[in-house]
Amino acid sequence: MIERERIIAQYIEGYNSFDTDKMTEHMDQHIVFENISNGEINMYLAGLDAFKEQAEKSKNIFSTRTQTLRSYKHQADETEIEIDYSAILAIDFPNGLKKGDEIKLLGKSVFKFSNKKIVKLIDIS
Repeated sequence: MIERERIIAQYIEGYNSFDTDKMTEHMDQHIVFENISNGEINMYLAGLDAFKEQAEKSKNIFSTRTQTLRSYKHQADETEIEIDYSAILAIDFPNGLKKGDEIKLLGKSVFKFSNKKIVKLIDIS
């Protein structure tokens, strides 16, 4: 479990600092990523290249972003974390959010592991 927590902490450090290589260092080539908002999947990615491409695109959306870890919940092959999330938008959004607006929310992420690699990541808000 300590190894998983170290891998997740590194992912969060990479996320917060916009370091795609650090975020993806422990991801499997066939990583599956899902983002679930309000109970619906609004993003699905398959494969490390697709994940990296999306991570690079998101660098332009936020001027800052921070995930702060609140808790871990370990199970057989996965770890669920609760996070506080905050970000400052770098662009205007079609839904009315404007550049400079701050987003704050409580969310969770589920990291599924195989052979010390992240094989699936689900972000839920």
